[in-house]
Amino acid sequence: MNNLIHNLKGDRVIWALVFLLALISFMPVYSASTNLVYVIGKGSTMGYLIKHLGHLFIGFCIIYFVHKIPYHYTKAFSYFLMPLVIVLLVYTMFQGTTIGGANASRWIQIPFVGIGFQTSSLAFIVLMVYVARYLAKIKEKEFTFKSSFVELWTPVFVIIFLILPANFSTAALIFLMVCMLVYIGQYPLRYLAVIIGIGIASLVLFILFAKAFPDAMPNRVKTWEKRIERFTTDSKGEDVYQIENAKIAIATGGLKGLGPGKSIQKNFLPQSSSDFIFAIIVEEWGLIGGLSILLVYLLLFFRFIVCAHKAPSFYGKLLIIGLGFPIIFQALVNMGVAVELLPVTGQTLPLISAGGTSIWVTCAAVGVIISVTKKEEEVAADLLESEKRNDALQRIIDKEIQLEEEAKQIDSENPLAPIVNKK
Repeated sequence: MNNLIHNLKGDRVIWALVFLLALISFMPVYSASTNLVYVIGKGSTMGYLIKHLGHLFIGFCIIYFVHKIPYHYTKAFSYFLMPLVIVLLVYTMFQGTTIGGANASRWIQIPFVGIGFQTSSLAFIVLMVYVARYLAKIKEKEFTFKSSFVELWTPVFVIIFLILPANFSTAALIFLMVCMLVYIGQYPLRYLAVIIGIGIASLVLFILFAKAFPDAMPNRVKTWEKRIERFTTDSKGEDVYQIENAKIAIATGGLKGLGPGKSIQKNFLPQSSSDFIFAIIVEEWGLIGGLSILLVYLLLFFRFIVCAHKAPSFYGKLLIIGLGFPIIFQALVNMGVAVELLPVTGQTLPLISAGGTSIWVTCAAVGVIISVTKKEEEVAADLLESEKRNDALQRIIDKEIQLEEEAKQIDSENPLAPIVNKK
């Protein structure tokens, strides 16, 4: 254990806060899983807890291995992963998966293992790294709007419009975060204003097209309209049912909460272990527990800002901002939905909500951020360790080559060798 802790490089505060969020998640996930067990009649509470533990274990393995990789390698990764991400999004759009009879058009099933994977989450992190790479590349160069539109915005719009029909909230979040990143990356404001205008106009055209030709392509425009209508009016529906139960849970929790595992509304909230887990936390742990969760995320946000300021390169700064800020923003959106400050979006609470894809992608982003925060001596130590492994491997190869040459020499000096080999 001490050796493992010693091998954890980078910012220890980020490590601690991420571990704290993961630790906090166990009780709410275990408690909220009773909805799936006793109401829906699926699985067992201990089974869901073990599954969540497995997701977190894999997630922290991802953080560990990713943080050992020098962060500048992500430039090449993002460039080569972009075509793969686009292919996966196209496949996801048209394969029409349903999970448990519910619409799951944003998911695909991984062959042979039967695990669902949300491709838009992978696309999000790859795209943010791609944008950071481009902004770092053009920082000291002259460029035109046309060249930046082709190299930067074309991939952005392609990915957003592949995600948009099935998942408006994620598409909107991606667009907002990309705009934030390019603004911080000193992209000209006049160009950015044009891009925002193009984005809004494209969204309007898409909605009009979907309403005029509803069967032309899979989309959820009607769902968006109903959610906005329910948020702005008193109309009834499934979303109102979820929000009302979430508000009841928050009101019931009061200041100190009902206590761990004593939530009542978890039996009525359909997504109590994922989208509305914050409401269950407040019901069981009270306003104190809810504010404590918010405080942890704000501390993580503050730490991202500090680490971005200390980053050794402009690309490193952009990586921390582009991968770290969306985690905090997603958490705030999830909490805002639970208290009805925002319409229902389907965004999970990072590192706390149940779900493998959300945890793994968040952990991959955290791993890259921690890689950026490694000190110079830690980077040097990693490089030295890598060089030692390469040297050891090279010595083994050289030894094998030497043994082969010696064997050939012995065969050439032995006049009976050809006869023996022939036999």
